[in-house]
Amino acid sequence: MKQTVKWWHCAAIVILAATSAEIPRVAAQTDTLPRLYSNEAYAEDAMRATVLEISNPMAVLTFVLGNLPGRVKVYPTENYYYFYFIHRHVRYAGNLRLDVTDRDEGKIHFTYYEDLAEWTYGEPAITHVVLDTTKGVSVEKLAPLTYQVSYSGKTVVFELNDLSKVKPPLGSLGPDEIYLGPIFDESAIRFFLVFNRKLKLFHYILDETIEVADEFVRIVVTDHILIGKRTGFAFYRDDRLNRKILIGVFEGNALLNNYFDGPFDQLPDNFIEGEALRDAILAAEPKLAGKIDPYGISPDGKDRYLIGPYRRYRTEEELVMFHTCATDRRIPPARYYECFVFDEGDAAGIGQARARKRMRAGPYKPVAKRR
Repeated sequence: MKQTVKWWHCAAIVILAATSAEIPRVAAQTDTLPRLYSNEAYAEDAMRATVLEISNPMAVLTFVLGNLPGRVKVYPTENYYYFYFIHRHVRYAGNLRLDVTDRDEGKIHFTYYEDLAEWTYGEPAITHVVLDTTKGVSVEKLAPLTYQVSYSGKTVVFELNDLSKVKPPLGSLGPDEIYLGPIFDESAIRFFLVFNRKLKLFHYILDETIEVADEFVRIVVTDHILIGKRTGFAFYRDDRLNRKILIGVFEGNALLNNYFDGPFDQLPDNFIEGEALRDAILAAEPKLAGKIDPYGISPDGKDRYLIGPYRRYRTEEELVMFHTCATDRRIPPARYYECFVFDEGDAAGIGQARARKRMRAGPYKPVAKRR
């Protein structure tokens, strides 16, 4: 599984803001040849002497927008447009985010940082600014999920991902479950976010209504557990319903906070109806009453409720516990779906776990993302 984080061995890294915007468009087409990446291009970018005032966020914004085409597609459902580039032999990454809470106020969040790898220590110095007309940046709403961003003579239209018509297939939800919304993860995998009202827990269900952008292999012990070759995502084939439940993400990816760290940071912000998400969170964690908004965000905007019921794993043996629990006759049938929730802070693990009661970085604290 480790190869999923060693993309640089074959990737061609150019000054990539424009290129990264083009990749999903190519991927969305059918019957096309694959894109070729060469070490030659990566090596040349790593050696290139570049000029960019990296400490000046407005200079970096000018560079990023200047390298984007006139219209881009924002696939992740928390509305992050990720990019990366190499400057003076160092890889930088970042994102532009049209946050559901303030984009209609004419604001856009801009974040970038010096990227790190698993073998490095400490946190990167992150530059994060909220941009609006006071800084010369115009954010104009053209349509419900389309925004135009202009700065320093460059205008880019950001098309957010419209999944409003995406629903779970008939018969794929249990009688105690409610559908909270569709998720497009930055890994290019789609999920259904589901809440079990009786057991008070969350699941990420694989969306198989479209072609899944991965190939799966079973683990040695059981064919009920499948791992994605590209993403490292681990799924359990539900015995009761025709669906796959996310049970694990590869720990190396989670530590790097890269595109394969799991869907906890791509909630269905644009498609949450009324109080559905807050009601589900409060059912799982009543102590948060009065402390979160409809998106699960704290009043100061610094934290957001973490929905991450899957395990971080290093070896496939660490996933067998899900199958052991699911096939254990001592587990009451009514508690079957508890077997697919893992609390990292609970030594008992599955069978006694609930949705993890932790908060994560909210919409105004920069979210680093590495690839």
